[in-house]
Amino acid sequence: MDLTVIAIPAYFSTMGAEYAYLKRQAKDRAPVAGDYTRDDTLASLAMGVGSLLAPLTLKKLVEPVTPGKGRYGKVLVAGAVGAAVATTVADAVARRQETGQLPEAGTIPADSPAAQRPTSRRSRRSLARRIASSTGVAAVAGGVLAASTMWASKSAAQKVFASHDRDLGDGVLANLGAIVGWDFIYYWNHRFMHETRWLWAIHVVHHSSEHYNLSTALRQPVLDVFGMFLPYGALSLAGFRPDTIETARGVNLLYQYWIHTETIGKLGPVEEVFNTASHHRVHHGSNRQYLDRNHGSILIIWDRLFGTFEREDEPVRYGLTKNIATYNPLKIATHEHADILRDIAASTTWRDRLEFTFRGPGWAYDRHRETAEAIEHGDVLDTSATSTVAAAGVA
Repeated sequence: MDLTVIAIPAYFSTMGAEYAYLKRQAKDRAPVAGDYTRDDTLASLAMGVGSLLAPLTLKKLVEPVTPGKGRYGKVLVAGAVGAAVATTVADAVARRQETGQLPEAGTIPADSPAAQRPTSRRSRRSLARRIASSTGVAAVAGGVLAASTMWASKSAAQKVFASHDRDLGDGVLANLGAIVGWDFIYYWNHRFMHETRWLWAIHVVHHSSEHYNLSTALRQPVLDVFGMFLPYGALSLAGFRPDTIETARGVNLLYQYWIHTETIGKLGPVEEVFNTASHHRVHHGSNRQYLDRNHGSILIIWDRLFGTFEREDEPVRYGLTKNIATYNPLKIATHEHADILRDIAASTTWRDRLEFTFRGPGWAYDRHRETAEAIEHGDVLDTSATSTVAAAGVA
C-alpha cells in the first residue's frame, strides 16, 4: 500500500488546522509567507494530484520507446543519433559560411543595393542555423529520454532483487535499514537536482511557491520520468525487498510533509540530528546564503557530513531567484524545461547545448544575465558561446 495515498485525509485535516490557526493570527498581524491564499493553495493541490496521476500516464507513454524494453526503443536511439549528426553537419556548414566568406565590415556601404539584397549564401547560412536549431533540440531531448528511461528500467528494485539471492526479510531492522538507506540516496539525488539544470527542471516545481505552509509539501514534480537519478533499487543489492523499499519511500515522503510550515519553530537538540521545519525553511529560501542548502529528508546529518548545512538565522524569502508569477499548473510543471529547450535551440555549439542542459541552473542564469548586459551595452557577442535567444529570458 502507498502510505502517501493512505495519508491523504491527514493532509487535509492538518492543512485545515493550520489554516484556521493562521487565520486567527492574521487578525493581529501583517500577512506572512506562511498564510494560505486561494490561487497558491489550489496550484499546490493540483500539482499534488498531478504527481500521483502523471507517473501512471507517462510510464505507459514511454514504455514503447524505452531502449532495451520497448519495441520502438531502437528507433528513439537512432533518431537521437541521427539528429546529432545532422546538427553537427549543419553547425559546420553554418560556421564555414559565417567565417571568411562574408565581406569585411565596411567593404560594402550600408546603403548599397548589394547590401540590401539577401544573397544565396546568407540564405543558406540561415537555413543551416535553423536546421541546427531544430535537430539540436531533437538530439538532446531524444538522448535524455532514451538514457533516463533505460536507466530507470535497468535499475528497478524488482529487477535488481531478482538478480541475486540476498534477502534481509521484512522485519523491523530491515525496515529501519531501508529507511536510512533511502534517506542517504535521497540526499544525493536531492542535491543533484539543485546542481544540474536537467534535474532542476523537474524539481523546480517544488520551489516555485512564494508561500510556505503545509500545502507547499504537496507541490510535487510530475516529470520524474525524464530524470536520471541514483537508483533506490540499489538497496536491493544489499537484500532489501522491493516492498520494503517502497515502504521506506512512503515513510520518507510522509516525514517531509510536516516540515513545510512556518507554524513550527526551532526544536532545540532535535535539530542536531533530524531535519526540521527550521532546516527546511532554509532549503526553500531564495536568500543567497540559503541557496542549495539542507538537502536531507529525515536526517540532517548528511548535510553536516557533506558540507551543505545551514542554520536558519535571517528571515527566509521563499520562491525562486526569479519567480515565475503564475498559478497555472502546466506552466509550473514545464517552465524550466521550456527554457532549456529555447536555450538549446539558440545555441550554436555542442558545448553550449550540453552546458545549458547539464550544468547548474545558476550557470545558465548567469549566462543569460551576461548576455543581456552585453546586448544592452552594445558589446560584440561571440555567437559560438552565447545564446542571443536566451538573453530574452534573463533568469
